[in-house]
Amino acid sequence: MNIRPFRDIKRRKTKEINVGKVKVGGNNPISVQSMTNTLTTDIKATIKQITEIHNEGADIVRVSCPDEASSKALKEIVKNVNVPIVADIHFHYKRAIEAAENGASCLRINPGNIGNVNKIKEVIKAAKDNQCSIRVGVNAGSLEKDILEKFKEPCPEALVESALRNIKILEDENFLNLKVSVKSSDVFLSIQAYRQLSKVIDYPLHLGITEAGSYVSGSVKSSIGLGSLLLDGIGDTIRISLSDDPVKEVKIGNEILKSLNLRKRGVQIISCPSCARQGFQVIDTVKVLEEKLSHIKTSITLSIIGCVVNGPGEAATTDIGITGGNKGHNMLYLSGIQTEKVLTQDMIAKVVEEVEKKVSELENNKK
Repeated sequence: MNIRPFRDIKRRKTKEINVGKVKVGGNNPISVQSMTNTLTTDIKATIKQITEIHNEGADIVRVSCPDEASSKALKEIVKNVNVPIVADIHFHYKRAIEAAENGASCLRINPGNIGNVNKIKEVIKAAKDNQCSIRVGVNAGSLEKDILEKFKEPCPEALVESALRNIKILEDENFLNLKVSVKSSDVFLSIQAYRQLSKVIDYPLHLGITEAGSYVSGSVKSSIGLGSLLLDGIGDTIRISLSDDPVKEVKIGNEILKSLNLRKRGVQIISCPSCARQGFQVIDTVKVLEEKLSHIKTSITLSIIGCVVNGPGEAATTDIGITGGNKGHNMLYLSGIQTEKVLTQDMIAKVVEEVEKKVSELENNKK
């Protein structure tokens, strides 16, 4: 059962580019990214983390290349993963060239610290020769010296001017397979910079609130910043930056997109915060179900409501629903229709069974 949104988001029309096998921009789905925090030279650990990130639902994974050994390690890493790899480059333009030659699908370069125009031109040539895209990654914390002197401090206009300057360098070399980001750790600064930039370019935009913080605070800041932009139709690929496990970044990114009806993937659980009226322990039940249903990739909706105040109404709009009842007798809803009473001790197993049955039905209908 699909919930009809009250307002469809009209996405801004952008150019389509390739990041390996993933298309970004145009009419393509908004992709979710994350970044490894292992030592890239620890090839085994990096491959393991990339696989975990990808399995959680990341479409693209970024890997830091701070030295020659790291950029050369990409050759073995790329061969052992099934997701496009972006090489994250700062300060040393030669790392970008090495990364392109060793299998990176995209080069993320920071114009504020990559070097002079001639060095950027060499990076562009390597990207062309190796079918790499480029992300022009502008950060408020590392703007070019002359731009910072001009504007006195990081501001939306400064970030946009930096982005436009460096886009022109790529365009002058006839390189158009690019996307752009204008990130800050300040939510308001980021939102305004992206809004201004979106009015003057049609390249895909990579959204993010950089250095957002810990799991809770960073998720909140990212949800506000990215959610505001996505509601405006701005954004083609996103990354949640957390001081935590990168797998959690992907989880939050997917939840943001799912909440805006911009992505359909996995089980979307609608659940109440619980109160004295609950007929079963809602919080514990949801935690168990999230774990038991985490492997499901097919889009499906599930409502877990502790009592009859909102339970029947929520169940009417979800594929499967449980509403708490008296004396451990809870009502199961399938496609909004009351089906049977389920004892609390049997409820989790019954819900898992019905979810898997519904998923199988949906998958068979696709064939």
